[in-house]
Amino acid sequence: MNIDDTKQFSVPVTEHTITVFLVDDQLIVGEMVRRMLAPEKDIVFHYCQDPTQAIKMAAEISPTVILQDLIMPEIDGLTLVKFFRAHKKLKDVPLIVLSSKEEAVTKADAFAKGANDYLVKLPDRIELIARIRYHSKGYIALLQRNEAYQALFKSQQALAAQLASAAEYVVSLLPAPVKEGDIVTEWRYVPCADLGGDSFGYHWVDEEHFAVYLLDVCDHGVGPALLSVSALNVLRSQTLRNTNFRVPEEVLVALNETFQMEKQNNLYFTIWYGVFNKTTRELKHASAGHPPPLLISASGEVLELRTQNMFIGGMPDMIYKGDAVVVDILSRLYVFSDGVFEVTKTDGTMWTFEELKEFLKNKPDVDTSEIDSLCSYLQGIHGNKGFEDDFSMLKVEFK
Repeated sequence: MNIDDTKQFSVPVTEHTITVFLVDDQLIVGEMVRRMLAPEKDIVFHYCQDPTQAIKMAAEISPTVILQDLIMPEIDGLTLVKFFRAHKKLKDVPLIVLSSKEEAVTKADAFAKGANDYLVKLPDRIELIARIRYHSKGYIALLQRNEAYQALFKSQQALAAQLASAAEYVVSLLPAPVKEGDIVTEWRYVPCADLGGDSFGYHWVDEEHFAVYLLDVCDHGVGPALLSVSALNVLRSQTLRNTNFRVPEEVLVALNETFQMEKQNNLYFTIWYGVFNKTTRELKHASAGHPPPLLISASGEVLELRTQNMFIGGMPDMIYKGDAVVVDILSRLYVFSDGVFEVTKTDGTMWTFEELKEFLKNKPDVDTSEIDSLCSYLQGIHGNKGFEDDFSMLKVEFK
């Protein structure tokens, strides 16, 4: 079931102060710029007279705009521009070159080295402040965007960790494969990146009756996984009130009354539930909006175990109908979620239910698990080891 699970969240934005850093060897220039900016209470001013200390001071101050003279002792102004642009922390800070001359060649050289703007000193106060605000606004927006990306990355990491933990928890609840006896089982569960709401299980209701079930909660994420686990637990522990767990339709009725979607954050689920009587070899079953399992006899006859019922949680007081079939010796039952056949191929088309039937009908060699072969095949046609939905398949062999 592919419903987008993206959750909206707000990212805290840091309020950055407009911070001007002036590099000029002339004290009089530093004082004049300080006086120009003094009335602007939202602008912080820093001054460096020694260009050899400019990089160190700027890294400590974290300016939102740099004003830099071109003609200075010790270090050539254009060389200092290159140093600023090579510094990891300062490479994106807007840099306004201050020059005593309006020369096209000098301007071109300054821009080529990485300057963002060029002013003949000393500029008009109104123009200087306007340029400082303009460049600082753009740089602050860049800082906030980067902070948002970083916050989003950390959020995605945390979400991925939560999903991985939830997937591990779901796996820990799944039953161990049964390798010997009259009933043999195996299964594969490959959760999608967003974690779907699949879970499944099987157990002996009593000495005669073996229950098999697989359910799929709508939507993806931790919430659907928790609902899936809750439903799985009541089935495993047989804690639904006044319910005969040997009668599938009674189980579906009880599940529907227990897990109404308005009490489950508007989540619902599909399920197939079957009970095999080892003496009579009758398999009673009922489905609530779930894909029909495939029962394949030793001769290769394929039977879809389908019953038309509404999904669990949609409406109270629903009537669920069941059916029954006699299971031949050496028959194989495959129970699965829609993630096993709703797989997008690399050409954009969808692998079909009929193709799944044909694949399972042609059982591979005895030493090869057809579920593993199917999973590998689907990963190949999908072009990715991960699927858009959970891959969940349960196989039961009746000896």
